[in-house]
Amino acid sequence: MACSTFLKLNAPSSSWISGHHSVNLSPGSAARFPTRRLSVIRAGSYTDELIKTAKSIASPGRGILAIDESNATCGKRLASIGLDNTETNRQAYRQLLLTTPGLGEYISGSILFEETLYQSTTDGKTFVDCLRDENIVPGIKVDKGLVPLPGSNDESWCQGLDGLASRSAEYYKQGARFAKWRTVVSIPCGPSALAVKEAAWGLARYAAISQDNGLVPIVEPEILLDGDHPIERTLEVAEKVWAEVFYYLAENNVTFEGILLKPSMVTPGAEHKEKASPDTIANYTLTMLRRRVPPAVPGIMFLSGGQSEVEATLNLNAMNQSPNPWHVSFSYARALQNTVLKKWQGRPENVQAAQIALLVRAKANSLANLGKYSAEGESEEAKKGMFVKGYTY
Repeated sequence: MACSTFLKLNAPSSSWISGHHSVNLSPGSAARFPTRRLSVIRAGSYTDELIKTAKSIASPGRGILAIDESNATCGKRLASIGLDNTETNRQAYRQLLLTTPGLGEYISGSILFEETLYQSTTDGKTFVDCLRDENIVPGIKVDKGLVPLPGSNDESWCQGLDGLASRSAEYYKQGARFAKWRTVVSIPCGPSALAVKEAAWGLARYAAISQDNGLVPIVEPEILLDGDHPIERTLEVAEKVWAEVFYYLAENNVTFEGILLKPSMVTPGAEHKEKASPDTIANYTLTMLRRRVPPAVPGIMFLSGGQSEVEATLNLNAMNQSPNPWHVSFSYARALQNTVLKKWQGRPENVQAAQIALLVRAKANSLANLGKYSAEGESEEAKKGMFVKGYTY
């Protein structure tokens, strides 16, 4: 793991540490050493707006609805209810979600795929305006997906930095105010030092470019559930990954007050013989966050990570049983949509019932953000998980 330059606490002003080397400067020796200047985070033209946007998304009782699945992944969801993967069907489903009356009471932001950012309802109202009318901040997925990482242990890296600045500027013009970039780390693959560094560096460059163009970056190094490792191993890897991520965020002069995080919860591997309780998952996850995440970060919006709708909500609720230095909430895709899809079935007459199902799940997670959720009365359908190896979104 990279090692940052830092001041030695409680040391004389003539002592400083760089990397692993400590140098003590005696009077008159300064001429033999160059002056070391601490970097200062520069204020960009969007800084105030970024901080305001991040705080708006990280508002009490609200979280993020993630509907930024690629067309291919959205097609898999549509196929689960017997629909073809066409733009018309994708638009119909996203219209159902984004026109749900009262959604803004529980949802503060929605991550869109590029196609959706430029789409409108069948009545001609842009999806961006649908969100704004509910006081929901529009967001945009900006990465270009995972590809094999040469020189690694069959691991991946996330592409999409080329042209990101110009694309981000266009997304801002279209109404987006935050962005998302997802990369992954695999525990069964090591993870290798190369993969961790690549993930951290890519996230930091993306975050800096996003802030330069007015978009609050969601920083998401997802630690995949694949494997039979215990929860202690997940904690170890998560701490390593997040230490690297924040090192490179600082190196790239990213304003911490103007970012959001989207971590996976610290859980055992999906194939591990023992499941962890919500209290255990909350304890390990918060331990990792307190050790690695500065309190300047306004919001931590968890991904559901292949958990059932109820599991994801119970775990979030357990993390909010005591005060945290950040807004601890959700950025769920499947854990908000699974029941919705099954209610809808692609039929116009089922739209209202599906929207009610979305509000039920959104309200449940709103209560979990406030530490007031109970699973009493939840349906068996909501308790079913949907873990897919290599993809836990």
